[in-house]
Amino acid sequence: MTAQVLVVEDTPANMKLVCLLLDRTGYRVLQADNAADGIALARAHRPDLVLMDMQLPGIDGLAATRMLKADPETCRIKVVALTAFAMKGDEERMLASGCDGYIAKPIQYKSFLAEVARILAAPPTRQETPP
Repeated sequence: MTAQVLVVEDTPANMKLVCLLLDRTGYRVLQADNAADGIALARAHRPDLVLMDMQLPGIDGLAATRMLKADPETCRIKVVALTAFAMKGDEERMLASGCDGYIAKPIQYKSFLAEVARILAAPPTRQETPP
């Protein structure tokens, strides 16, 4: 079965690139340009993975990730931070907030696709067990 990936990204160029790479690799792709729509799509479709931009209008990506992980209906969905935050400590902060992985922008397509495949293949983490 082909994995379904939800991309939550508000920058059109980034959305286009990420979706193109995922689509050409064979993933089924859903798109949202803000956190509220992303959360709604995650609840409706239960994707295998959410690639979550951290700097979103309205609700930011960390808050959206916390909401998904706190909801028994979506807590098992893997969430990867897709972000321009690439300073020392940012990756650790995002993982501590519930993200299952971290990909810094600008993305390098080979390492991006390798990280997506790695996260999808990884066993569920403790935080993915419903409360």
